[in-house]
Amino acid sequence: MEAIRIADREGVHGLSMRRLAGALGAGAMSLYYYVANKEELLDAMIDIVFEEIELPPAETDWQSAMRRRAASTRQVLARHPWAISLMESRTSPGPANLRHREAVTACLRGAGFSVLMATHANWLLDSYVYGFALQEASLPFDTADELANMTEDVYLPQLPPDEFPYLNESAAALVAAGYDPAEEFIFGLGLILGALEPLRASA
Repeated sequence: MEAIRIADREGVHGLSMRRLAGALGAGAMSLYYYVANKEELLDAMIDIVFEEIELPPAETDWQSAMRRRAASTRQVLARHPWAISLMESRTSPGPANLRHREAVTACLRGAGFSVLMATHANWLLDSYVYGFALQEASLPFDTADELANMTEDVYLPQLPPDEFPYLNESAAALVAAGYDPAEEFIFGLGLILGALEPLRASA
């Protein structure tokens, strides 16, 4: 969809009905035959994003299912960072959006979570994934190697050990260890899933 390609390149603020019409080689008014306004266009775009996210598989345990769904969501939002702030904003969700939410709720309820605890779990997991994706999208590096280079060339010179001993120590140690911040996603997700398990068991 051309609207998503524009948003992927320039963000959602770079998208307008006129801009989309120009990219499609059509008149701006002709778009209104398909969508009533930009909000309806955004609904359709977010539904495509939800369509790209893997549904939690039914043939595995709930933690594995939520882990795969979370990893898939993170990957999709890395491709479409403009969508992060819109995932929960739609008041007219499309069919893929609703199918996704039904599948997540079904997975949690089927695992034994009560209605309330399933809701808590869903909110917590989504908040973590969206927050991580937002933070990841704003980082000034893309790989562990780039981080190591920036730490050595940019950050460490700003951290004299007599003034910032702990930050200096941490930066140097992480570079030496080949630290990859992408691993933080799995670490944090594991903590959340582990903390939710007793709530499921006590439901």
